[in-house]
Amino acid sequence: MKYDFTSIIDRSETNQIAVEKIPIPNAKIKEGFSKIPMWVADMNFATVPTIQEEIIKRVQHPTFGYFELSKDYYASIIDWQTKRNKVEGLQAKNISYQNGVLGGVVSVANILCSKGDNILLHSPTYVGFTGALENNGYNLIHSPLVKDENGIWRMDYEDMDRKLKKHHIHCAVFCSPHNPCGRVWEKWEIEKAMEVYEKNDCFVISDEIWSDLLLNGNVHTPTQSVRPWARENVAAMYAPSKTFNLAGLQGSYSIVYNSWLQSRLIKEASLSHYNSCNVLSMHALIGAYKKEGHEWVEELNQVLSENINYACDFIQEHFDGVEVSKPEGTYMLYLDCTKWCENHNTNIDTLQQKGVEVGVVWQDGRPFHHPCSIRMNLALPTSVVKEAFDRLQKYVF
Repeated sequence: MKYDFTSIIDRSETNQIAVEKIPIPNAKIKEGFSKIPMWVADMNFATVPTIQEEIIKRVQHPTFGYFELSKDYYASIIDWQTKRNKVEGLQAKNISYQNGVLGGVVSVANILCSKGDNILLHSPTYVGFTGALENNGYNLIHSPLVKDENGIWRMDYEDMDRKLKKHHIHCAVFCSPHNPCGRVWEKWEIEKAMEVYEKNDCFVISDEIWSDLLLNGNVHTPTQSVRPWARENVAAMYAPSKTFNLAGLQGSYSIVYNSWLQSRLIKEASLSHYNSCNVLSMHALIGAYKKEGHEWVEELNQVLSENINYACDFIQEHFDGVEVSKPEGTYMLYLDCTKWCENHNTNIDTLQQKGVEVGVVWQDGRPFHHPCSIRMNLALPTSVVKEAFDRLQKYVF
């Protein structure tokens, strides 16, 4: 490979929460075990060098005054979306900066809803949606995803339609690819979901931050592309932050084709007076979306696919009673440990603590609205992933 996805990077002394914090209450790593960060959704890989090059080039200029987003910023996004997602007709006027995807989600919700309104989401549900939307006064109605006969998570369209009607819902959050389940929705699935939303006069906020991280050849379909109604009634959220491990720099963007909604979004996002791009974040995106960024992501997806395949095969072979639906995108595993806990007369809290004791710092999956679950981050060198699962087999499961 052209890029390095095997070196183990020392992230200590950088104030990064992935390595500084343990999210499981009262859990401590036993002496003799190194910490393997497998919880918060960032990566343990060095990012593509063109990002640092662009930032360094800008830092060499000694002034950092007020600035506007450059033509290169918008051109980079348009080029990226055109090449990776086959988006047609995207213009700079359809793009607006957001400090983060969650901020963008809330801004759109504030335009479309009144405080106390109901918003539809699928469950399991990304915990960030729960916190951001409830914190802003909205009630969340969950339509559970269901596993088919092959263990693949599917949308329940009848349940969605029923709840949209029953709770008078006119705004939904759609996650594509899905976090935490890892589904990369097929085009027909998205089309069918949009039909349900359209029939119920429901605007859609589509979080597509994971759209670059695709496993085993899966292909992302932009939600806005599946039908004319979706192009006008969906606000899509993207970012280079998840793809290139830039969360600490902030910086996301929305794509909105509906001119009324776009103008209101720009106004709503401005009200805090803090939704402004950092100049280095702008240059990071430009560096990320270069030709080298495309190459880097392709290699990254090969590594992530290898890690996911290894982990899912290992679980099936060695962790009897632990269920996992192999992700098609993202780098997260979502483990259902219900049967294992029942078979071993234990509970999910004890299981999570035992993992941390041997240095596997994973995440409680219950806040994602699915009982007895654990979420695991596999965006680490493959050698580290193998070490983590060896420890889990020997000391935990």
